[in-house]
Amino acid sequence: MTLDTFVPEPAVIEIDGEPVEITPLKIGELPVFIRAIRPFAQHLTQDVDWLALFGERGEDLVSALAVAVRKPPEWVAARELDEAIRLSEAVFEVNADFFIQRLAPILARVATRVETVVATAGARCSSVSSNTGTATPTS
Repeated sequence: MTLDTFVPEPAVIEIDGEPVEITPLKIGELPVFIRAIRPFAQHLTQDVDWLALFGERGEDLVSALAVAVRKPPEWVAARELDEAIRLSEAVFEVNADFFIQRLAPILARVATRVETVVATAGARCSSVSSNTGTATPTS
């Protein structure tokens, strides 16, 4: 593992003549970012239709981008559509590593633990209800 793995180079794109550095989200930025993308997260696939997303969830996308590029929402909202799409692609590409390589394995481990707990609890409940339901009435 190299130092670049821990401190990646920022992606730099030019927006309206200004270089914008895009780095992975910090832990303190994640709550607001995740709340902003939650309404459209299922559409963040390899073939994202950015035009449709801006049309349907534009305000949420602007909020998410503002957090990710560390600029005011008004700055993001003032971008031309092609700039906003380039900005969106860069933000999600830079942060894809975090979501895929870091967060996904953690969520998979948690899901496995939850399944184990549910299965264990279900087995206990099943054996308890079986014992009480097998008594025969006497006359």
